[in-house]
Amino acid sequence: MSAPASVPDTLDTPSKQGFHRRIGVFDSGLGGLSVLRALHQYLPLAEMLYVADSGHAPYGEKDTEHIIARSEYITNFLLEQGAQAIVIACNTATAAAAQHLRNRWPNVPIIGVEPGVKPAVTHSPSGRIGVLATPGTLASPKFQHLVERHGRNADITLQACPGLAKEIEGGELDTPRLRELVTQFARPLQEAHSDTIVLGCTHYPFVRPLFEQVLGPEVRIIDTSDAVARHVAHLVTELPACAPQTCSGHIRFWSSGKPAHLSQIVQRWFNLECEAQALP
Repeated sequence: MSAPASVPDTLDTPSKQGFHRRIGVFDSGLGGLSVLRALHQYLPLAEMLYVADSGHAPYGEKDTEHIIARSEYITNFLLEQGAQAIVIACNTATAAAAQHLRNRWPNVPIIGVEPGVKPAVTHSPSGRIGVLATPGTLASPKFQHLVERHGRNADITLQACPGLAKEIEGGELDTPRLRELVTQFARPLQEAHSDTIVLGCTHYPFVRPLFEQVLGPEVRIIDTSDAVARHVAHLVTELPACAPQTCSGHIRFWSSGKPAHLSQIVQRWFNLECEAQALP
């Protein structure tokens, strides 16, 4: 998770962005690491606190009440660790629980993620859009309103991907089973001649190369993790600085599943040494 060679000019003094700030990030499991990676690129000096709720993954196949309860528990935990802002790095949890968390903690910036329907419609030459997401995200009122707002003039094919996030949780990103699922879920979008595809789950960017192989180079793939990181990077400038001695600039990890597995994945995917702890 090293910082990129350059940071977009839209950020003022990028070397200072997030200095002495603490940001909590959570997901149902490993998918939020795609958002964490982008956040760390834009805010290399901020301290990141990441919770993988792998013991309850995948959220996309859980009921709304369960997702809200887990989101509230994890948010409270991150705030107890000193987080000044919370990033819900999960499309399903954003759809199910973001407003609940904002009502519960009205003075805490709570940033969610949502499928990039708007940029997809903007960039599609033909207006034929495909959205890959969990069943929970596609069924949520929040997502349906998103499509109503930005997709009225587009031909949008919605493709639920049950089991895909769970398979990615295993940590191997190019297996026969993953290729089988990617091919299966891409096929309806190919049949609909979609030229722009939205990755509507934070797990899916980790298998983007597999989708690119199946869909071909002429299909644009939209991933919103970079846009979320940009938004958070601007937002943290308005937060008060933590005491320097209490904000180290490191990334700390917790898991409700197997912390050793999370540590191994962070090492394998990002070449970053860490020792994840068990979520209480």
